[in-house]
Amino acid sequence: MLDWIQDLDLRRRTQAGLNKGEARNALARALFFNQLGELRDRRFENQAYRASGLNLLVAAVILWNTRYLQSAITTLGISDDLAQHIAPLGWEHISLTGDYRWNVDEQPEAGALRPLRVPASLLVA
Repeated sequence: MLDWIQDLDLRRRTQAGLNKGEARNALARALFFNQLGELRDRRFENQAYRASGLNLLVAAVILWNTRYLQSAITTLGISDDLAQHIAPLGWEHISLTGDYRWNVDEQPEAGALRPLRVPASLLVA
């Protein structure tokens, strides 16, 4: 307990970890909008299936964000000191409801990413 009080760096690292956990929970709440975010299945097995599906969706969003964040960090030349403060937990850029249009002609090749939407003023020379 005294370490907690005396060590400012320990408190900052702990708070950063808590913030990431809360961001992950916020992402899960955003993805689980059906039935107002409540598990209404009666059987435990069905609840477990639904929870596992939600974890899979959260992991997919985090993977997508991580791949594109890595590309953005490389393209923009962001330093490691700044990159350590970035977490792939955002979802504002993902349409969670609405119309989804799949244009086969605009699909990137296997293993490739879509181009980043970066203003020219931010690109590293």
